Amino acid sequence: MNIVIFGAGGRAGRQAVAEAHRRGHQVTAVVRAPARHGDLSDARVVAGDVTDPVSIEHAAAGHDAAISAAADLSAPPHDFFTASSRALATGLANAGVHRLVVVGLASIMPGASGAPLMDEPGYPNEYRSFYLGHAAGLDELRTCDLDWAYVAPAGDFDHNGTRTGRYRIAEHGDPASRITYADFAIALLDETDTPRHHRAAVSIREA
Repeated sequence: MNIVIFGAGGRAGRQAVAEAHRRGHQVTAVVRAPARHGDLSDARVVAGDVTDPVSIEHAAAGHDAAISAAADLSAPPHDFFTASSRALATGLANAGVHRLVVVGLASIMPGASGAPLMDEPGYPNEYRSFYLGHAAGLDELRTCDLDWAYVAPAGDFDHNGTRTGRYRIAEHGDPASRITYADFAIALLDETDTPRHHRAAVSIREA
């Protein structure tokens, strides 16, 4: 497949590029400043803006599927995630790319109580504006016509662990869960190669 990955310079994006390359896919890695990402040697690196539908259309043309791991911590979260969801919906559709897999956030996924993790007692909420921005971006996805999957870790990432080659679908969010970026990338590429979840959000946890 030809896969375009937005936000390819971040931790999740880099692992998605590596996993796609491992599977023999052709990858276009979209970043804001290609000169800063010369180490992305497994992909064709191009400049792009995930909040600009024209930029997305140009980057995605000729591809079979897209992954978005993009975030901009310098922008207001609500503005960034709603703008990027709208731009992806428009730009990918114009490019003829219908499958989109988005890296999500555990905080907005249902916990054991059925309420979003961020609303469960004791959950840390110092980054609530970031959580709410992600939630608004997901709401935007729900209004578009793409075949999308929103894939979130059940809890958080294990920043130091190594690839095990395994993961499992979580029944609900779990703040204690930790999955490596490399194993999370396997789930992203599985949803790209052989989609199981359509216009749906899913939590992924360690096996």
